[in-house]
Amino acid sequence: MADQHQFETHNAQSQSQAKSQRKNNTDPENTQEQPDLLHKISQRRAQDRENDSTETGAFPAVNKAIPNLKPKTRTLRTKLISSSLVAVLCALLGYGYVIQSNNSGEAVETMSESELTRLISDTNMQVDRLKDRKEQLSSQLRSLQEAADKQSQAQRIAEENAAASGILSGRLPAEGPGVIVRISQGDKKNIDPAILFTLLEELRNSGAEVIAVNDIRVVTSTYFAQRDGTLNCDGIVIKSPYVFKAIGDTTNLQNAVNMAGGVGSQLSVKYGAKVSIETSDDVKITEVAPTTDYQYAKIVE
Repeated sequence: MADQHQFETHNAQSQSQAKSQRKNNTDPENTQEQPDLLHKISQRRAQDRENDSTETGAFPAVNKAIPNLKPKTRTLRTKLISSSLVAVLCALLGYGYVIQSNNSGEAVETMSESELTRLISDTNMQVDRLKDRKEQLSSQLRSLQEAADKQSQAQRIAEENAAASGILSGRLPAEGPGVIVRISQGDKKNIDPAILFTLLEELRNSGAEVIAVNDIRVVTSTYFAQRDGTLNCDGIVIKSPYVFKAIGDTTNLQNAVNMAGGVGSQLSVKYGAKVSIETSDDVKITEVAPTTDYQYAKIVE
């Protein structure tokens, strides 16, 4: 009974404390304190946001979008700036030149007589030096021109000599006025090397500059020979008709063949050969002689 009484007493106290707490929670003073606290917290957060958005040294501005300039706009702006700078520089240079010119003019105007005399003397000395330099350069130019002319003339002469030497030596083809002599095989006597060599000498003596026999270019060492019943010119077999092409004075060459008692008459009368002569203003001799390797002869240096 005593324990039951104590348990009931403890329950009664607990219930009394719970009621007391509910009473305190529903107390008007406590109810008023809660809204005040929420209001202060809200104000504090608003103040923090305002401080964060303020552009100050302690709170730098963030999250601001950088203006996106298009490439064309940037290029145009750059060109405008460059043009402006160039115009400013030109203006400054012009201004500086004008100032310098004015200062030079003023400096001359303020010079004394002795200073002007010295300036004129220095200027004359510079002019004299420039004239001397001009004469030197002109003399060098004339020397170079004369040397170039001499070199050009020497080269031209060398080319002419090389061409003449090439034609005479048979290394180069040639063309010009001349005659073409055709000789058929004789019906009285076979053509022999002696009569062909006589015809060659007559053409040379009449001023023939270039001669070819059939397909062989005649040079100073050309010869005719007979081997095994055939005619040879420089070791090459030639056959009828024998064709002589000669470049030179057509009248002289023609007379050398057709003169009375000459080589033409001998070929006709003695050998029974037919001789024809054709004159032309453009006889082409394209045959060339092979290059000769000289064993003993050398060029004089």
